Amino acid sequence: MPIVLITGGHTGIGFQCAERLACHHRKDLILAGRSMERMKPAAEKLRSYGVKVWTIQLDTSSMRSVRVASEIVRDILSEHLCGTLQALICNAGVSSSGPVSYSEDGYEKTFATNYLGHFLLTELLCDAIAPKGRILLVVSGTHDPDTMDGKMVGRAAEPDAFALAHDGKDGQKPLAGGRHYSTSKLCMVMMAYELHRRLRKSESHIASIAYDPGAIPETGLIRNLPLPLQAFFRLPPVKWLVAHAGVTTGSLEFSGNRLADIAVEKQYADDSGKYLQSSNGRLIEARSSRVSYDGEKAQQLWDQTKTLVKLTTEEEPQLLS
Repeated sequence: MPIVLITGGHTGIGFQCAERLACHHRKDLILAGRSMERMKPAAEKLRSYGVKVWTIQLDTSSMRSVRVASEIVRDILSEHLCGTLQALICNAGVSSSGPVSYSEDGYEKTFATNYLGHFLLTELLCDAIAPKGRILLVVSGTHDPDTMDGKMVGRAAEPDAFALAHDGKDGQKPLAGGRHYSTSKLCMVMMAYELHRRLRKSESHIASIAYDPGAIPETGLIRNLPLPLQAFFRLPPVKWLVAHAGVTTGSLEFSGNRLADIAVEKQYADDSGKYLQSSNGRLIEARSSRVSYDGEKAQQLWDQTKTLVKLTTEEEPQLLS
């Protein structure tokens, strides 16, 4: 049975996606997350559908943790005798409204968690993806400053990996938390497009897709708000007002289920290099921000990122070199 790896698959839209993959698509799963204890009940629930579920510890803010986890994934694939992943879903993410903080590698934590760790994981596992498999990056409309989504949290900064990784150091004023989030998601969109270009250049049929689940009151940015405000944003009238103000909205069930479908259904096999969006109960192909289509900036971002994650020649797959 084909295996799908999903980061952050034990909660939010990640778990909704994992549950649909297990009960509807009958896929074996690898859940990767920071807490083995928190993943345990999710894995037990998923196993009740008759599929195999492995859990591995992964903190995407730590490049050491990503390297260890990728080796465990390869061991699982070898023992399972399938040898490949049908899909890699880069879903885990954080947002922060507090003071700037840094990972064990010394990088701004939101940028490291949302983008750097998933970049390295993709590099380390790309050659373990099935020939017609999928790589999905869960992004956000907040990356586009020309939309209401982008205006809601703060304008994305320039996609300069060196500057973003060291933001707030040497006495410089750091970006606001919302801007850290929106910029990390911009980098993920650009990664998805550059990954697509590199895969096609190497004549690979693996699909690289950016997926925006929409703003979901039960998850995402509002988790950092005070509890009364979280409850306020979940009220049906407030949800209606937010949608009619121009914010792209989703829901746990619809957005999570579509993420699962995009990962494995044949109808999405030719959607590599696209930006798919859960928009108010519909799955559409949308345009991302203007800067996200800048191939020169994407290549520079890619090269800078390789330096930051200390990717070695031995680690880099031939498909992406």
